[in-house]
Amino acid sequence: MEQAALPHPGSVSRAEYLALARQARWLSWASLAYMSVEGGVAIVAGIVASSVALIGFGIDSAIEGFASVVIVWRFTGARALSPAAERRAQQLVALQFFALAPYVAFEAIQALLTGERADASWVGIGLAVTSLAVMPYLGVAKRRIGARIGSAATRGEGAQNLLCAYLSAALLVGLLGNAVLGLWWLDPAAALIIAGVALREGVETWRGDGCRG
Repeated sequence: MEQAALPHPGSVSRAEYLALARQARWLSWASLAYMSVEGGVAIVAGIVASSVALIGFGIDSAIEGFASVVIVWRFTGARALSPAAERRAQQLVALQFFALAPYVAFEAIQALLTGERADASWVGIGLAVTSLAVMPYLGVAKRRIGARIGSAATRGEGAQNLLCAYLSAALLVGLLGNAVLGLWWLDPAAALIIAGVALREGVETWRGDGCRG
């Protein structure tokens, strides 16, 4: 296949492009493994504690996991050099952002209006701390690879990983505030932050300019 099939011809050599594509694929496998555990723990802990933010965090993990599957698909076989596969993957990653935002926003607003209070969740707090340590590394690595090979889909998946780190921080503030100070409204407020950032990242990924900064 000719070099012209690459997303940005001439930016990297064919060999370097394929090597970086393999790295992106393996990073996505690693993300999928971690987020499968993260999502399961978050959803169960969120249901037990009636925490909207924690359940939303778990659903976000599932959505991110699907994004990882998309990137593995994108860089498998002949699709690694296919601009059509890149555009399809980019759109799929963006749609996952759009799937998350409305659900989390609805649940958060409902919790704020009804005054529903989440119980303290130390499991959730531990999960948020762990994600703060893991996700920035994956997100930054994917953003760099995506920029090198001109893959908005890979940058978008990296954006989801960095979003997960930001949301881990918001989640941690909400859960600690509720557990230590009894500030129940911090939990749905953190969930609203999750929804807003997810929507913004979805728009940027769809346009192909997510995570350029």
